[in-house]
Amino acid sequence: MFRLFTITFLLTSLVLVIGAQQRPLITDDIDITPQGAIEIGAGVDFFQKAKFPLSGLTGDLTRVGDIRIRQGFASNVEIQIEGTIQNYLAIDTQLTPSPIPLNITGNSTNDFDDFIVSAKIKLFSETKNLPALGMKFGYQMPNTDQARGIGTNQINIFSKIIVQKKFGAVPGRSARANVYGNIGLGIMTAPLNPFTQNDVLLYGLAGIFRVNDRINVASEVNGRVNTRSGPAPLGTESLGQFRIGTQVRASGLRFDTAAIFGLTKNSPRTGVTFGVTYESPSIIPIAK
Repeated sequence: MFRLFTITFLLTSLVLVIGAQQRPLITDDIDITPQGAIEIGAGVDFFQKAKFPLSGLTGDLTRVGDIRIRQGFASNVEIQIEGTIQNYLAIDTQLTPSPIPLNITGNSTNDFDDFIVSAKIKLFSETKNLPALGMKFGYQMPNTDQARGIGTNQINIFSKIIVQKKFGAVPGRSARANVYGNIGLGIMTAPLNPFTQNDVLLYGLAGIFRVNDRINVASEVNGRVNTRSGPAPLGTESLGQFRIGTQVRASGLRFDTAAIFGLTKNSPRTGVTFGVTYESPSIIPIAK
């Protein structure tokens, strides 16, 4: 029943709001979608040797329908939704016994994603000498079935500071380089430890570099770090990845692709992502 409600809510939200980052990157930028406009990004991700310590599963993960949605509600505020419609895992290895009870038949499993709802606020605009400054806060909903072995089915909350500076700006053209970073705190529920949470450090450093009016090169380092002196509770481990790819503008759309490389022992070893982004004109009336 809860999942049916969640799916209905998310599908409705595609009309009302729209993720958060410039595909194919996952670090948040400070740019705000124009007031009343909607930006929709969708893609497919492939990861090799993805690890799920909570379920004890390892395998190749395919994420179909990686949705990123955002809508501008004011000149400095936007609402965001992001998540994947369906995750498919081809299981290579399985820890026996599993840390949690599983409901899996055969050597594969699939599940919905734990979607994230958030708000981004631009606090200060960029000046000649100072970067733009903003913040983002939100929560991750428990949409998954942990017995499927992919998601944790927990509520997690986060907040982060965003800093961004553009270089080589020319009137009528985008900046030659757009460099931005995130630092923040994630409060993650420990699935197997009652009344326990793990506070993780969130980080990201990204750059988008213009090659010409149609093509950009994009790269980043992004992840989270366990702040405990000992091992992290299962499901809250440190994760990190490096991405490098391109953005290509054509026919009113922005196409993208990137190669992905894991940076921690619990991150997927390698991966690749493909996607497309569309930004509408201002079509939704905003309350005044």
